[in-house]
Amino acid sequence: MNKPIAEHLLVPATAFASYQDNTAARIDPQAEARAQDAGARVGISRAHESAALHVAGAATYIDDIPELAGTLHCALGLSPVAAGRLLGIDLAAVQAMPGVVRVLTAADIPGTNDCGSIVHDDPILCPIGRQDDGSAGGEIRYLGQPVFAVVASTRDAARRAAALARKVLQVEPAKPVLTPREAHAGGHYVVPPMHLVRSTSGRDAEGIRAAIAAAPHRLTDSLDVGGQEQFYLEGQISYAIPKEGGAVHVHCSTQHPSEMQHLVAHALHLPAHAVHVECRRMGGGFGGKESQSALFACVAAVAARALRRPVKLRLDRDDDFMVTGRRHCFWYEYDIGYDDEGRILAAEISMVSRAGHSADLSAPVMTRALCHFDNAYWLPEVAMHGFSGRTNTQSNTAFRGFGGPQGAIAVENILDSIARRLGRDALAVRRANFYGITERNVTPYQQTVQDNILEPLVGALEASSDYAARRAAVAAFNAASPVLKRGLALTPLKFGISFNVKHFNQAGALVHVYTDGSILVNHGGTEMGQGLNTKVCQVVAHELGVAFERVRATATDTTKVANTSATAASTGADLNGKAAQDAARQIRERLAACAAARHGGTAEQVRFANDKVFVNGRELGFDVLVGEAYLDRVQLWSDGFYATPGLSWDRETMTGRPFYYFAYGAAVSEVVIDTLTGEWKLLRADILHDAGKSLNPAVDIGQVEGAFIQGMGWLTTEELVWHPESGKLTTHAPSTYKIPTANDCPPVFNVRLFDRENVEDSIHRSKAVGEPPLLLPFSVFFAIRDAVSAAGGHRVDPPLSAPATGESILRALSAVQAG
Repeated sequence: MNKPIAEHLLVPATAFASYQDNTAARIDPQAEARAQDAGARVGISRAHESAALHVAGAATYIDDIPELAGTLHCALGLSPVAAGRLLGIDLAAVQAMPGVVRVLTAADIPGTNDCGSIVHDDPILCPIGRQDDGSAGGEIRYLGQPVFAVVASTRDAARRAAALARKVLQVEPAKPVLTPREAHAGGHYVVPPMHLVRSTSGRDAEGIRAAIAAAPHRLTDSLDVGGQEQFYLEGQISYAIPKEGGAVHVHCSTQHPSEMQHLVAHALHLPAHAVHVECRRMGGGFGGKESQSALFACVAAVAARALRRPVKLRLDRDDDFMVTGRRHCFWYEYDIGYDDEGRILAAEISMVSRAGHSADLSAPVMTRALCHFDNAYWLPEVAMHGFSGRTNTQSNTAFRGFGGPQGAIAVENILDSIARRLGRDALAVRRANFYGITERNVTPYQQTVQDNILEPLVGALEASSDYAARRAAVAAFNAASPVLKRGLALTPLKFGISFNVKHFNQAGALVHVYTDGSILVNHGGTEMGQGLNTKVCQVVAHELGVAFERVRATATDTTKVANTSATAASTGADLNGKAAQDAARQIRERLAACAAARHGGTAEQVRFANDKVFVNGRELGFDVLVGEAYLDRVQLWSDGFYATPGLSWDRETMTGRPFYYFAYGAAVSEVVIDTLTGEWKLLRADILHDAGKSLNPAVDIGQVEGAFIQGMGWLTTEELVWHPESGKLTTHAPSTYKIPTANDCPPVFNVRLFDRENVEDSIHRSKAVGEPPLLLPFSVFFAIRDAVSAAGGHRVDPPLSAPATGESILRALSAVQAG
């Protein structure tokens, strides 16, 4: 008999103890201890460098910085309509509110009223009245667009005054465009459409369509995949402090301090050297603070300079949702030709994203989506078309994976459907399409896959997860269970690592060694909880042969390392680790030369390990040698630099080598669904992920676990809903937007790292681990799809859209049961 799903899912009290035991087993503490005794400081599991501060509540975030005397607070007045013209504003009514010091509009911005990161199409504040082009008012682009900024004595006073926006704005509304389909139908795009065509037989797009038509089997379908809110725990915040000579110091929760510096400088009409941007840490970023922190930094800086007083702008959660963008939702249409084994022979796909009202980062997001449609599979004939739809919604932006997940999930959905239509196991169909080693190994954008470890990795996971036996067990369970259905799926990933834009792949660092032997490192990356500073400190400690505790990382600061790239695209440790290693190596070489000059032998024979220096048969303390070097006037600080080699990209032809290497992984997920309610639960997840020779296994496993649960939320529970007429985002708070909680983690959660060093010369042969694991929870979505299919006897391909909410599952169940 069927148990109720709640009873069916009860977990024994020992389950979580077993999970903890399993967690410890994934890391070999004895091997790590031996490596550390031998002098290694990388490849060692260490706690996050700020872990104790986090636990004690002593880690300083922007809002924890003691406010200077005279600090004012800022809040934004937001548009109440999604489209139209802004004809005027009753500033007197806002100014009259208690505590208000000043109301700022676009006219008060001394420089450029724009915070667009690539295309200059994103106003900081909506302009008012007749424009230069003769139009009757500033263009209102979305409901929630900032129109004016209130600066008041307290945050509460500023917010109360800003809330008058609905009453004091004079608006001529228009009909908004809200969905990607609407935008595509009307030809509304924020950037020109992109097309990537690859044919091993020299066909053009028309020839590929002919190949699809001639294939033994054909699949034509569409898919909807929703967006996702970053939901960082620390919201958007900037604290601007005016300095002498008109300069400004901005404390900003941002992944890209240099871009904030440039945009604030443009808004204030100042040179870059007059703007100092600093960020010690963020309470999460996930891409939402790469470009979109700019509006708040600019407004706070404009207000601080205008009033010559410090100004803080901190959004509450509702306003953060209403003003900022998120992961792009995608709508796909595809036409696929395949053979009896499920091999894709030819494919054409159109991807349409909801870009929002401005370009922001939609172009590189779409580029990465197109470059990840192949995922783990060789596509001999493929035509891809990318359209970034302009809509009257928040401007969507970077989110962990940056388009890669949106591209890869489409091909996974296609292969899942092909398998069902052929009556084959989905893993067998996926394997039939895997990239090869010496052939069938060139991507659609013409990069050769030189480090393919898909088969050994997937094979290892298939064995360790007992996939075959569990597949049979799921079938047996479903045959005896009319209401509850289980599903199982194994999905692989291949994810390219590097920025799409070549010149972003560079980094700088400073390393200072003080006369007491302590070490300070500063680099261009930002810490958002992912452990970047921990890894960089490990790299420096390893290079200088000292204890990790000797090394301290300081706040990311545009006055220390200039012209930095964003901490994004999973390149933080790759780039900044290499730059810090370069700086530390220069110091080590100077110290070695000093030691040899003083104590004999050659510099090449000097060895640094475990806070000791071994030279010509003698053993010195590291601090002793540093003191000697200072007396000998040896430079004890150095800058370091790194630029990723071998990259190329032609954005016109969309070909080249955009990625330095690929990261791989695979996951098996098992779910149960209730066919009466649409309720579902993840019962077990097994993950094997490729982090190369991990710099810090504990941190990397944590990143894999976090990415898996975050991606699961995107594909199952996190639904964004805009009102179809007003354009208001109705899911704009924790009460209406459901992110996963600890209760959504599976009771059996097996996560391991695949022990295989990077073939490329990355930092200590490690691989990036921030974004790639977000593709692992595809297995959850396709396990749900498998369970839905089972409800109809696997006769009908489930039309399941993402997120697979209870409602989406019920709709798909209705379709398969009716069929």
